[in-house]
Amino acid sequence: MDQKERYELTTKIFLELEALIPSVLSNPKDEAVSNGNVAICIIDEIGVVYGKMFGDNHPRLRRSFKVAWTKASQVWLTGVKTGEYERLVFTDQIPENANGIENPDLIGWVGGQPLELKNGLKLSVGFSGFRGETDIDIVLEAMKNLDLI
Repeated sequence: MDQKERYELTTKIFLELEALIPSVLSNPKDEAVSNGNVAICIIDEIGVVYGKMFGDNHPRLRRSFKVAWTKASQVWLTGVKTGEYERLVFTDQIPENANGIENPDLIGWVGGQPLELKNGLKLSVGFSGFRGETDIDIVLEAMKNLDLI
């Protein structure tokens, strides 16, 4: 897959996420986290970063994207979901600096995940702005709706 095709693919993902966000905002627990100011960061297997922010509160969007990038970049380095990686480190199954991330730089929050698409493309994805479980689920739903996974 060339760079243009990767860009077109991530654009489709962003559009699908944008369509899903209103339904997630109907849950007061998710809406309260960021008032709908959410962000996604995708890093492909060659290290190209794609991102999108949804909302209108620029300071909040900046924070959401920073967290989304931190989640995605940790997954890119480790190949493991955020939250799960920290569990492995803190139970001494992986040395703390095994992948170049030292505590306190471990993100710890759920919402970063490695995804392999049907076409074999590997993506490291971080989403931020809802509850962690929702951050994971909205990305998976978008990917399934697009028949990518």
